[in-house]
Amino acid sequence: MRAVVIDAAHAVPRVREVPEPAAPADGVVVRVEATGMCRSDWHVWAGHDENTFPQVPGHELAGVVAEVGPLVAKWQAGDRVTVPFVSGCGRCEWCRDGEAQVCPHQRQPGVTDPGSFAELVALHAADTNLVAMPDAIDARAAASLGCRFATAYRALVARARVAPGEWVGVIGAGGVGLSAIMIAHCIGARVVAVDRNPQALRAAAAVGAEHTLDANGTDIPFAVHDLTGGGAHVSVDAVGTEQTCADAMLSLRRRGRHVQVGLLPPTHGHPRVPMAPVIARELDVLGSHGMAANDYPELLRLIEHGRLRPQRLIERTIGLEQAAALLPTFDQTPVAGMTMVDPTA
Repeated sequence: MRAVVIDAAHAVPRVREVPEPAAPADGVVVRVEATGMCRSDWHVWAGHDENTFPQVPGHELAGVVAEVGPLVAKWQAGDRVTVPFVSGCGRCEWCRDGEAQVCPHQRQPGVTDPGSFAELVALHAADTNLVAMPDAIDARAAASLGCRFATAYRALVARARVAPGEWVGVIGAGGVGLSAIMIAHCIGARVVAVDRNPQALRAAAAVGAEHTLDANGTDIPFAVHDLTGGGAHVSVDAVGTEQTCADAMLSLRRRGRHVQVGLLPPTHGHPRVPMAPVIARELDVLGSHGMAANDYPELLRLIEHGRLRPQRLIERTIGLEQAAALLPTFDQTPVAGMTMVDPTA
């Protein structure tokens, strides 16, 4: 099969013919119909994750089950599925409690195992991790539910517990940021969106941001406090830099809640986080790491009923060759939505 392969950190990704995967005993092989490219894939290419090389990147996907392992009870060939990018083991206490997103034995396509920038991908612990895709949701929208859209949904609904009428500040209007804006608006929250890209800010306004701020030369915390009459109730760092994390946290009103979604790799030493206001203002600092498969039904109902439309966030669809060329520069590429990859293109 064809797949994008990274031989080493910072190596030029290449499209190659590689052996087709076999289904694990407790897993499946999925024929990939769509897979997303996001900043996390760039982190893999840069060697920021605990992954091995050579590696096939890609961690958010949708497709059709092509092969089923002998220990799988719930799935069969032909099923349309997606999968959370964090795949739990299915056996530990966290998985048994429905919290597979923090499984200590977790596996991730594109990080611990070959990923979905390929025609086929093998997935483990299928009965714990797979999510059935309704026919009304197309493959590209379904792929976004493996990482960015589902991550944003859980960050706001389960972790920050955003309430109608609250102010939400979202730093970064890429795929996960726009997802957070759309979801917050659906909940009934009021959103301030921050980005450096004018096109991304226009997209943010189109999916529900009440105010948009250009991060270039703007004192973001001051501007958010001014717009919201005292600061956001909830902030989301959807980028993952020392500056964006600080801007998000300092934008909060007293007793606000910050959710860190963007990864903060220690590329220049461990990032400094403004802890003094966390203590003085009694801020809550929350991590959010994907969403377990058993938490998907409510999200899927919102999509099926048309209240959430992740397909609106898709900016472009590219093939494997274009994905290989784009990946090394993706951290600097201006985006105003999600980039999807079609392995058959």
